[in-house]
Amino acid sequence: MTKKYTLNKMDSSSESSASKRFPQYLAALSVCLGSVAAGSVLGWTGTISESLQHSDLNGIPVDTDALGWISGFVTLGAMVICFPIGFICDGIGRKWACLLTIIPFSIGWALVIFSSGTLMIYIGRFLTGLAGGAFCVAAPLYTSEIAEKEIRGALGSYFQLLLTVGVLFSYVCGTVTTPKMLSILCAFIPIGFGVAFFFQPETPFYLLKKGDKEGALRSLRRLRGPDYDSEAELKDLQDQLDKSEQNKVSFSKALQTKAAKKAMFICFGLMVFQQLSGVNAVIFFMSMIFASAGGSIPAAYATIGVGVVQVIATFISSLIVDKFGRKILLIASAFFMAFSGTLLGVFFTLKDRNLVDEQTLQNIGFLPIVSMVIFITVFSLGFGPIPWMASSEIMPPEIKSTASSAAATFNWFLAFIVTRFYNNLASAIGGDVTFYLFAAITLVGCAFVYFVMPETKGKTSQEVQDILSGVRPGSADGKGIDNPTFKS
Repeated sequence: MTKKYTLNKMDSSSESSASKRFPQYLAALSVCLGSVAAGSVLGWTGTISESLQHSDLNGIPVDTDALGWISGFVTLGAMVICFPIGFICDGIGRKWACLLTIIPFSIGWALVIFSSGTLMIYIGRFLTGLAGGAFCVAAPLYTSEIAEKEIRGALGSYFQLLLTVGVLFSYVCGTVTTPKMLSILCAFIPIGFGVAFFFQPETPFYLLKKGDKEGALRSLRRLRGPDYDSEAELKDLQDQLDKSEQNKVSFSKALQTKAAKKAMFICFGLMVFQQLSGVNAVIFFMSMIFASAGGSIPAAYATIGVGVVQVIATFISSLIVDKFGRKILLIASAFFMAFSGTLLGVFFTLKDRNLVDEQTLQNIGFLPIVSMVIFITVFSLGFGPIPWMASSEIMPPEIKSTASSAAATFNWFLAFIVTRFYNNLASAIGGDVTFYLFAAITLVGCAFVYFVMPETKGKTSQEVQDILSGVRPGSADGKGIDNPTFKS
């Protein structure tokens, strides 16, 4: 007997009030424990770069060039997995795709722990980067499909929040332990993630896409609670899926639409400005930056302090992203990142070009820390979480998996360029000019967001597509309008 799914007479506000939010928060936090594992990979070199160069990891000699590759192989691994993980998510489900990453995480850390040469470290870092990169696609996809639109932004920001917790974990443990012990501690994080996330449900959308209506309904009831009209939401999801199937076209043909072109342009643009702000150079080499700047506070402790600020700022972002919206946070983030990068550049100009005496340098020795605190704070409020969130929110459904994977691949390619060649660039043109360059690019990003990025706060997927297409959402005639955000 076929169950009939019907809408009741509840309006959208009463539906939302009847739903339970706690199960959604719990599921999002559980999947994002994998982000802690990914963050620990990114932060691994943050405070142990000097120890690695002193051969403190199994007696393996590491020079500056090898250190660049140790950081670079993480981003290469993440870049390689971005396309496959999209197909894996569609093949075995969002949940099992996330759990599958425990394997490369574990093998990668084992290779680092028992390494006998730089080659084993490179392979281990590549595998852990591969696992971490998979979460950049799978975790935001999972959270976007389990969340109600009213809290979708907050849940989406948990990925970046838990990522910063993982970075801070590596900063702290790297300061108080050996590189080998740090690696052992990091190896336990993905195991803890697997235990916590194993009991969470698959996303209703994926189950419905696979034809499992009963499973999708059970998942919705678990995520929304027994008092919520899950059958109504299931019907809406089915309607979206049916519409998507009816309009199904090849990827190349789907890209011909106005909405798809704009979505791709926006997502790729956000990835450019996120990475070319220099953020990964800061995260991977923060201790080295502080050491080169000098100052009374030890570089490792200054790095930990900035890591703490990053976690706090990202947490604040999760609270305000659905109140202030994506666009204003991105603009403010880009502007103050450019300001802090310029401030750091000025300090290095004064120091490295001998424009002031030693006493003056000591008097302004606080500038590098202040600059990094501002940079990491505003990055965590805007350009950290929102570009990843945007890939899930503005891509048309028919190209979302492939296009999001392409954007993530591009992001990690840029991250590789920045992390691998940051030291070389700073040596060639100076640390000050390097940060001036990052600041200039970020300032362009501020203008890009203002003129190109649409606001997606509180909007359904269809409403976002209408805006990108230049159609007034919910208009009776359905005719296109000139959208001032996208004037030709």
